[in-house]
Amino acid sequence: MIQIFITGGTFDKEYNYLTGELYFKDTHLPDMLEVGRNSVPVDIKTLMMVDSLEMTDTDREIIAHNCRRSKYKDIVITHGTDRMVKTAEYLAHQNIEGKTIVLTGAMIPYAFGTSSDGFFNMGAAFAFAQVLPPGVYVAMNGRYYNWDNVRKNPKTGFFEEVKVAN
Repeated sequence: MIQIFITGGTFDKEYNYLTGELYFKDTHLPDMLEVGRNSVPVDIKTLMMVDSLEMTDTDREIIAHNCRRSKYKDIVITHGTDRMVKTAEYLAHQNIEGKTIVLTGAMIPYAFGTSSDGFFNMGAAFAFAQVLPPGVYVAMNGRYYNWDNVRKNPKTGFFEEVKVAN
């Protein structure tokens, strides 16, 4: 069983065709899992629907609290990409033992259809959550990163290692 915690981010944004603004309505995760033909049992819980630029440490504590309380070892968190690394660092310092926590997100909303990277990132996060040892990770662009060795490159829009292994 994989615990999925929804926190918002581009993953779940909708597009207002009249104003051109992005906003939150409901999570797309159940639809994504159905379309993706997921066969892994999941427990989905929406914790919040916020843009990560507006996320506070109080919000991060809600995420940490729910990770601690989850009866499942494998946890995937959908999150906005702008502050994903900050939340991963926060969780890593919360002494959440015996859990594999993988944060993932999307640069393009699921509502935009096949141009969204959300499907790919979610599939990778599911796989990584099942095979990585306990710890906190970020899964984006087909790769996983340890919480303390990742950053979002604002020029390319891709996640990358901070320290490149020799």
